[in-house]
Amino acid sequence: MLSKIAAFASAAALLALPTLAVAATPAVPKDAKVWAAAEAARPDQLKLLQQVVDIDSGTRDVEGGRKVAAILTERLKALGYTVESVKAEAPDLPDNTVATLKGTGKGRILLIGHLDTVFGPGTAAKRPFRMDAEKAYGPGVSDEKGGVVEGVYALKLLHDLGFKDFQQITFLIETSEEGGSPGAQGLIKKLASEADVELNLEPGDTPDVLTVWRKGAVSVHVDVTGRAAHAGIAPGEGRNAATELIHQIQADEVFPKTGDGITFNLTTMTAGTRDNIIPEHAQAGWSLRIREKSDLPKVLEVLEKNAKTPSVPDTSVKVTYNQPFFPPLASNPGTDALAAKAEAIYAGIGKTITRGGNGGASESALAYEAGIPALDGLGPAAGGFHSDSEYLLLGTVTPRLYLLTKLIQDLGHQPPPRLK
Repeated sequence: MLSKIAAFASAAALLALPTLAVAATPAVPKDAKVWAAAEAARPDQLKLLQQVVDIDSGTRDVEGGRKVAAILTERLKALGYTVESVKAEAPDLPDNTVATLKGTGKGRILLIGHLDTVFGPGTAAKRPFRMDAEKAYGPGVSDEKGGVVEGVYALKLLHDLGFKDFQQITFLIETSEEGGSPGAQGLIKKLASEADVELNLEPGDTPDVLTVWRKGAVSVHVDVTGRAAHAGIAPGEGRNAATELIHQIQADEVFPKTGDGITFNLTTMTAGTRDNIIPEHAQAGWSLRIREKSDLPKVLEVLEKNAKTPSVPDTSVKVTYNQPFFPPLASNPGTDALAAKAEAIYAGIGKTITRGGNGGASESALAYEAGIPALDGLGPAAGGFHSDSEYLLLGTVTPRLYLLTKLIQDLGHQPPPRLK
């Protein structure tokens, strides 16, 4: 079995596929009105960002999520949007927010952002929003409240400029992305099926990068059942689930931990209840990231084969994974065409934006699965995600707002063809 796993690991390393080069598109001349409006919006944009960052809204913080949504809803209604609270598709989650506005043009544009963060209650009080000369800090400042606020202000710029050359703009602000969007996957698929294109407000990578591919994210769990016994008097009567779990964990070392292909990383472990009892149960969780959907059964085959050959007699091992899971956003011509538009718009303001990808999943993969072109990483460029050092690059706030506004104008006037 180990030789098979080693061969699989070697093959997995080949799955890091480079983004295809695309010929440069001529720069789109700078739109002085939109640029001036984006610059003028900056103080209020940062003020709103501070307001929502200073409210805790971890994925299952229902009250915090409601507070943030209420602030954003008020802003969107003031712009003429019809705003609906849509019940989450999983328990213990705040409602999702769907804002829509009809126009007079062709394009049906779907914006997606999420207000949930990975941080628990009390985090905002411990390290509230702050800025220095280059960066803004705070829980969720970039992942993804900076992008959501940017979305609100792009719609405000379009409203103030009287732009109506679109058939419909839909802005989904969901509340469970950090957990794999269990409360919104059905809604995302529905909204994507009714749109021509999706623009995602996840942060761009530094220094100024668009996200044109993403890995799929799967949570894998291995559960071991053994037999409890007195650890001093009769340990031999027990069947140590923790020892067997260690055996199962050792097999994961053959999978890549970093890189642009498959990665498989241990994230959680639990075993036992007391120091004097042989553990009857043990459990571990892994974060599996895949470039292609076909990678999942390959990984599961290896794990399930190992589960059938435990090293501790009379223990049983079960392998499970979350369903539904975030699929990958594969490299594709539709996304590349959108990235080329973005590069041309950025060139018009004398800036360069590049293309990249990463192992962080997002809703753009669901839009891609629904058959529409999707472009990700349109929020301000940032780093330090999911840590106390999370930051947003202030120098990208106005250029990214300009970019998003101009993309909406372009795609509203002439939507791209569907992928399938």
